[in-house]
Order: sequence, then structure tokens, then C-alpha cells
Amino acid sequence: QVQLVESGGGLVQAGGSLELSCAASRRTFGTYAMGWFRQAPGKEREFVAGISRGGRRTASADSAKGRFTISRDNAKNTVSLQMNSLKPEDTAVYYCAANTKLIVNLWVGARSSEYDVWGQGTQVTVSS
Repeated sequence: QVQLVESGGGLVQAGGSLELSCAASRRTFGTYAMGWFRQAPGKEREFVAGISRGGRRTASADSAKGRFTISRDNAKNTVSLQMNSLKPEDTAVYYCAANTKLIVNLWVGARSSEYDVWGQGTQVTVSS
């Protein structure tokens, strides 16, 4: 089974930027749709952004639009989340997820139930 490892989290001031990265352990990474989710203390896990397996289609939550950009490099087995104009409400543990079951071009999932492999998460803290 593929393993996902996130990196790039940390502490940043409001208005700052961070780039999260997720590395996959298998070369079949290019067949997986990928997503980023986050979970703040006391809240449910929520969708942030997703990208189809070829990278041609992306989707993002309203809270991320205009500030966050998801991208992938299938040659390097990585997916990234560039986060700009960060706000204190962006503070959460950010998770990378893969859908390894559904091999459909241009598909992007926005529900956590649509992803079957998860990374361990990386903490993002935005101070005011």
C-alpha cells in the first residue's frame, strides 16, 4: 500500500505563506487523485483542495480559493499545497490523502470518505 508523508508545516504569522508537501512511496502515485484536508481542534476534518491524477483538474474549498494552490509532480511522486495570506483560522493539522481505488481521469473528490490512504498530518499554526 502506498504511504504518504507530509512536510512543510510550522508556525507563521498572519499574512504569511507556507508550502506543504506530500511524498508518496509508490511510482503508481500518478494514477491517484490526491487531496488536502485539515482538522482544527474540536472540529471535523474538512476538505481544503484536491487534484485529479493527471493534474488537469483541481478543486478547492471556498475558504482556500484565491489563497491556496494545489499542484502535483508525478515524476517526483509529490503533491504540494501553497498557502498564501494565511489567517489564524487556518490553524489546523493538515493531511494529505490519496484515492487509490478510482482510476478516473479528471476526478477530484471533496469528501474524506472518498480517500482511502492518509498521511500522518503536519501542524500549521498561524499566529495573529
